[in-house]
Amino acid sequence: MTTNDEVQVNEEETMTQKEREKKIVRNHVVASMAVGLIPIPLVDFVGVSGIQLNMLRSLAKAYGVPFSKDKGKNVISSLIGGGASLPLGVALASLVKVIPVIGQTTGALAMPVTAGAVTYAVGKVFIQHFASGGTFLTFDPEAVRAYYAEMLKEGEGVATGMK
Repeated sequence: MTTNDEVQVNEEETMTQKEREKKIVRNHVVASMAVGLIPIPLVDFVGVSGIQLNMLRSLAKAYGVPFSKDKGKNVISSLIGGGASLPLGVALASLVKVIPVIGQTTGALAMPVTAGAVTYAVGKVFIQHFASGGTFLTFDPEAVRAYYAEMLKEGEGVATGMK
């Protein structure tokens, strides 16, 4: 008789690197979207940040890249912070929940898709970076800015499709 842990280990052993990456990103996009539904302003924003950091930890582990929470926070901030319109959009989607009824409804619709799209884009950027032999120390947010924007658009479609 096999346990659930044994079945999961066997399943993960047979997965390809691409399948593992896809699963990691998908699971974290779904989690980000779920946290985006939290009706309390800024709590959702903090929760999504934590999910993205966990995704980075998982991707780093999949590539054998040493992970540090502080470095992870810094690279996410440098990547997302450079495209100021989106973090502002995420913050506004979160803060609009303060407005009774209309704001809560608007925030509940906007925040999950935005959170999912950003998480997807961050995941795709770091998959590309780690796959090319990059580490946290060699990450250059300016060099991937265009790819991040492209993946953000793609992520909006993915998140909308998951809704």
